[in-house]
Amino acid sequence: MPMVEDDARSVVARPQLWRITDRATFLALRCSGRRVRRGPLWVTWLPPAADAAGEPLRVGFAAGRSAGGAVVRNRIRRRLRAALRELQRTDGLPGGALLIGAGAEVVRLPWSELLSTVRNAVTASTASS
Repeated sequence: MPMVEDDARSVVARPQLWRITDRATFLALRCSGRRVRRGPLWVTWLPPAADAAGEPLRVGFAAGRSAGGAVVRNRIRRRLRAALRELQRTDGLPGGALLIGAGAEVVRLPWSELLSTVRNAVTASTASS
């Protein structure tokens, strides 16, 4: 992980989350992903392909219009992205593809509760059957 020098202090750069950009991955998540719901959010996980060993986790976020206006939806995505970065930094995340969605309730959750809910949902979706 790269280090950034700032006023004679060493600060670890925030972990990188790769975005899902191709339609094929979204279709695969829809058809064969493992879906879990925990409280106000849901997670769909697709394990990495056999030939894709060592590739980082790719993530997509879903916040529909029913969650609120653009400001609310963007806040939901920012909070979910921050929670996943925190989990990646502390717990590590598996490879593959992850689609995470939430409703407006996520905006009002305290940070510790949101982090715990995201951790539980990701763990449940990636647990072997």
